[in-house]
Amino acid sequence: MKKESDWRPLDFKGIKTCSLRERRSKVEVDLFASPLRPGSPFRGFLHSLPQLLAAEEFKEVVSRIILAVREDKMVLLGMGAHPMKVGLNPLIIDLMERGVIRALAMNGAGIIHDVEIAMVGRTSEEVEGGLGTGLFGSTQETADFINAALRDGHREGWGVGKAIGRALQKEGLPYRETSICASAFMLGVPLTVHIAIGTDVVHIHPSTNGSILGELTYRDFRLFASLVASLEGGVYINLGSAVILPEVFLKALSAARNLGHKVEDFTTLNMDFIQLYRPLQNVVRRPTSMGGRGFGLTGHHEIMFPLLAASIVEGLEGEVSVRP
Repeated sequence: MKKESDWRPLDFKGIKTCSLRERRSKVEVDLFASPLRPGSPFRGFLHSLPQLLAAEEFKEVVSRIILAVREDKMVLLGMGAHPMKVGLNPLIIDLMERGVIRALAMNGAGIIHDVEIAMVGRTSEEVEGGLGTGLFGSTQETADFINAALRDGHREGWGVGKAIGRALQKEGLPYRETSICASAFMLGVPLTVHIAIGTDVVHIHPSTNGSILGELTYRDFRLFASLVASLEGGVYINLGSAVILPEVFLKALSAARNLGHKVEDFTTLNMDFIQLYRPLQNVVRRPTSMGGRGFGLTGHHEIMFPLLAASIVEGLEGEVSVRP
């Protein structure tokens, strides 16, 4: 083995060079951003973005969603509860009303925040403030409303989403116009809810019936699988669900393919603060390995989703592609 004294620096005199003008470059000035003029329309902002990396992928995602809507394909939104807690309900409802979002899925926490918003116009308690005394998650009205709605839904043979949406509309709650569940029910948009027992605060209440939870969320899983089976040429968006929806989506997709449904050429999108393992694997990569394309857009929901929604609306109403 050579000693340190045996090593000599390389002589670079023989290095072969190439011309900058002939070399392939990944970045060129034609792809650069352009300054936005004061008073420019929103479309101007979109076209001012650089045609590179996430900006280019963002515009590609918007174009794919617009194409899916124009071709009457499924655009399915799966979401965690955090988008509700940062005020996105009106934007999601608007996209449902415009026929962009054709179906929705959420986790069990989603119905808790949605119900509280409909009931009193506010939600999201301080965990640390109540955990020490055991009062965290002990709100009576929330649990009583949800569990009563699920009992009614159980008798009717419904799933969680329909049961909650109907109850919100039936009770005429003061802020129901800002409720995703109530709006989905009123608009006839399928909404499924995927509950993991023990993850949601209402599960500690004496009015909770585990068998009802299990049966209704299983009904919703089967309905969700049917929605996933219709995704050929469409778009699946995972908005802020790190574990439950990515796992549910992967199993539903496998079931749909197992039963002979062709779900190969479609678009998937994961939107979250960071790109975590399960959404990346179960939403972006694995489902589109047979065709289509998966995207991951990283950023705060309260910024990124309004940008996405506005871009879709602009593209649809302007009858032009948002891509330059």
